[in-house]
Amino acid sequence: HQFLPRLTRPRPGTQSPARDTYDLLAQRLKDGAPAGRWDQRLARLRAVEAALTAGDTRGATTLTEDLLRYHSANPLTPAQELPFLLLAVERLKRGPATMPLVRALLREGLPEDFGGFARGAGLQRDLLRDRSHFTQTDFDFLHERIVWLSTTLGEPVDDFIDRATEVGAGMLITPDGLEGPILLGEQWYLEQRGEAMYGIAVDVNALLRPIADDMRARRLFDADGRLRLKPGGPIQPIHAVRLEVDMPQWARAEADIEARYGLKTVLVAVCGFLAVAIFALSLVSQQRKYRYLELKSDFVATVSHELRTPLASIRLLGETLERKLSQSPEVRDYPLRIVQAADGLHFLVENILSFNRIDKGRWKLRTSRMRLEELVNPLRDDLASATTVPLELTTDLGDAELEADPSLLRLLFANLGRNACAYNRRNPVVISIQAQVIPGHFCTVLFKDNGIGIPVAEWENVFQDFYRLTQPGPEVHGSGLGLALCRKIMRLHGGDIQVASSGPEGTTFALTFLEPQQQ
Repeated sequence: HQFLPRLTRPRPGTQSPARDTYDLLAQRLKDGAPAGRWDQRLARLRAVEAALTAGDTRGATTLTEDLLRYHSANPLTPAQELPFLLLAVERLKRGPATMPLVRALLREGLPEDFGGFARGAGLQRDLLRDRSHFTQTDFDFLHERIVWLSTTLGEPVDDFIDRATEVGAGMLITPDGLEGPILLGEQWYLEQRGEAMYGIAVDVNALLRPIADDMRARRLFDADGRLRLKPGGPIQPIHAVRLEVDMPQWARAEADIEARYGLKTVLVAVCGFLAVAIFALSLVSQQRKYRYLELKSDFVATVSHELRTPLASIRLLGETLERKLSQSPEVRDYPLRIVQAADGLHFLVENILSFNRIDKGRWKLRTSRMRLEELVNPLRDDLASATTVPLELTTDLGDAELEADPSLLRLLFANLGRNACAYNRRNPVVISIQAQVIPGHFCTVLFKDNGIGIPVAEWENVFQDFYRLTQPGPEVHGSGLGLALCRKIMRLHGGDIQVASSGPEGTTFALTFLEPQQQ
């Protein structure tokens, strides 16, 4: 899943504002002359250099943090920000003794737990992401300096060079104003999403070959028959794509029918009757199918509602028993186990009922503006009964807000949390939730656990209805609806959920919420 779209080309022109900024700042650092709005940054950069020269490593680290906080609090344009950060790394590098904060500016970007004041993802990624903000002259200058710095400090650079040089290789030229997905040159399926163009190469003949083979197997046409895409120009909207069937035996049959007009009339009448009969049968079959699905849905809803009342009674009796038997050591944990079992069953019923309502389109969103922190805080109490080992839940959500249905999002986080507890072999269970917000565009929430992980081949399968993983170790009970319900909830909000990464150290889910468009 590619978070940074691959932009096709830099800005036109031969100007070099980024290089001019770099040269100006380098000269002001050398001669100490005033630089206007750059004075604060340059003063802090000089202070860090002085501390490094004096051998004060701790002081240099503190001053570097102050420099980066000031830089983050006073954002610049890419043509100003990248030259300054490039110059800062050049002035503060000290070979193998280079501070980790300075190295981070080059490739990884600063970690979230540092304080959240670093907006960039590293000079390498920032240059690729902001390619359209630079002329080719500026891009080549910054690319050359970043490659030299990365090589000097021993940072990986091969993937950066590959991404920088791939632009224009096999580039597709697409027209402006595309509406919906298109088929380009009968070779590419393309779809515009925001500012990015997504596409996949397709072999139309390979796609049509199994259909033609099936038609031959059904004796709809003989070995001379052909199925192909009907010519429609180099750019065809997907909704307008047409197929063309070439069957020589039909031409021969038509010649015979023309010779026997009466037989032709009978055949047409029979075909018409069969068409009407097939249409009528399809209507009956469809109605029965819908009726069956409606009965199944009503049954699930009825059973779920009927289970709620005894569950509530079981939980109430368990809590009462817990209070009365709290002084009896031999049965002290029985009421707690009753309550936990009732809670688990109640959660399962809520999952089934919510899944059914959303799947049938009966859930009406009741959205409101809320802080993510308010949604996540109750998760600690909810997960206390879901695991027998200690739970550590950390959040880094800042002031992130969403326009969403609170009850559905709490159910979503509860499902992710319970999965993190169920598929876990460690003590304690560790869960972290972070928010990455791009104002006016989208908010990405990263939900990370330290569980046993999900195989790469199963990353998409786990979101299917009633799908459950078979993992080594003790069997994990469940309905297979948790992650499927999470995806339905996200798509109901116009967003999506994906497995961002997974391995023996745990799994990270990425929840992307799109900002609603202003009216």
